Amino acid sequence: QVQLVESGGGSVQAGGSLRLSCAASRYTYNTMGWFRQAPGKEREGVAVIDQSGRTTYADSVKGRFTISQDDAKNTLYLQMNSLKPEDTAVYYCAADPRRLSGDFILRFPLLRYWGQGPQVTVSS
Repeated sequence: QVQLVESGGGSVQAGGSLRLSCAASRYTYNTMGWFRQAPGKEREGVAVIDQSGRTTYADSVKGRFTISQDDAKNTLYLQMNSLKPEDTAVYYCAADPRRLSGDFILRFPLLRYWGQGPQVTVSS
């Protein structure tokens, strides 16, 4: 059974940093990503990475967030720096065995498997 287990959420003041982790069950995913959903808003793409390591970021997080993966540990990461109050949301890890366009997936989060989502709260 596919499982994505996230960790690392929490509360931080504006300007601070957090790192999210997503441990994936044994499987080869060609596309993985982080998405977020704030109260009253639609889910939006944050960052996507494919198996070759190519990354795509939403404009709102470019230069502040970094997505990476550790293939040996089958773990996906999201390093979030210079956090802003508008980054407050539930963050979801997602994965898919298909190789999908990062730009497309950021706009249309159609990945097959999803985690439960840790809360990230940034206070001003």
